[in-house]
Amino acid sequence: MNVDIHESWKPHLQGEFDKPYFKNLANFVKTEYKTQTCFPPGNQIFNAFNHCHFEDVKVVIIGQDPYHGAGQANGLCFSVNDDMAHPPSLINIFKEIETDLGIPYPKSGNLLRWANQGVLLLNATLTVRAHQAGSHQKKGWENFTDAVIKIISDKKESVVFLLWGGFAKQKVKLINKGKHHVLESGHPSPLSANRGYWFGNKHFSKANLLLEQKGKKKIAW
Repeated sequence: MNVDIHESWKPHLQGEFDKPYFKNLANFVKTEYKTQTCFPPGNQIFNAFNHCHFEDVKVVIIGQDPYHGAGQANGLCFSVNDDMAHPPSLINIFKEIETDLGIPYPKSGNLLRWANQGVLLLNATLTVRAHQAGSHQKKGWENFTDAVIKIISDKKESVVFLLWGGFAKQKVKLINKGKHHVLESGHPSPLSANRGYWFGNKHFSKANLLLEQKGKKKIAW
């Protein structure tokens, strides 16, 4: 696996790249991409970092796994490529934004526009085998992405972490709540949202308010 990651992250993550677990992970991913159909495309595995540089990180959203259908995943959690149908969780994210901020439901589900404003859209596992959800879990990706969260917590100030659902909420232990803001809610998946754990969380307006209070530019969600 070619670690195609933006220069701004390298000083902070080089220590992870040099560890045995990451070398094993890189070999595993390389083999999987050679012998199986995997997503996202190899040159998009580190898209979250390449479009949201270290110095620009203002908000972190944590997902679990890339989408495993053809043409969907683009290296950003919850995001799909332009012209792809919006998956159920993304539909509920856009519905909440519509209610919370009065922003019309968008045509494209591509969240690059968020990443380019300083939103790190981080899946805990950065790759997946086609049509096999969770197939690349517990191979080392979680070690890496946990380290990313901890490094952001340690080295930055006043980042807003949006933790949606039980899996993401487990990451709170990696975050210094004394210097960062953590907003938690249910997951936007229909199962959780339809039980009342997602809609009405107002995370998008709350995140913008927290950013503005720190003199940072708010996100155009």
